[in-house]
Amino acid sequence: MHVLVTYHSRTESTEKLAEAIAAGARRVDGIDCVTKPVAEVVIEDVLAADGLIAGSPSYYGTMASEMKCLFDRVITGNREKTVGKVGAAFSTAGHPTGGCETVMVAILQSMLVAGFVVVGDPVEAGGHYGVGCVGVPHERELKWAGMHGERVAALVKRLGSQ
Repeated sequence: MHVLVTYHSRTESTEKLAEAIAAGARRVDGIDCVTKPVAEVVIEDVLAADGLIAGSPSYYGTMASEMKCLFDRVITGNREKTVGKVGAAFSTAGHPTGGCETVMVAILQSMLVAGFVVVGDPVEAGGHYGVGCVGVPHERELKWAGMHGERVAALVKRLGSQ
């Protein structure tokens, strides 16, 4: 089973969350996890993945245009190939009211349109839309990110075994 973690990051914040999420996904036996900046992701990467965890910083309360472009490319002409994949989101912002949650909702909405089965973060990590943080992630956020990746990977494995 294969999970792709993709992200856009001009600073290291979103990238660090992506790495922690991927580390959590890799803790699940039988899961192969690759981390790639969204600029390097091609459609075949998404189609080959059983799960996609996408992250973006908040730019004016929405996802980076680079992430939106990926979803535009995935949905156009590939929707029948993405139905049933597992999807999840994460985000960073520069301010507590900077839009992490709206970014994650926008990512999850795109995944829903593409037919993904979406999942939020575990209750132990907050139990909302996904993992988010303000600024550089600290130990607590990195722990939550690992839990988020592990949760997604466990669901990928469970759905793949049916």
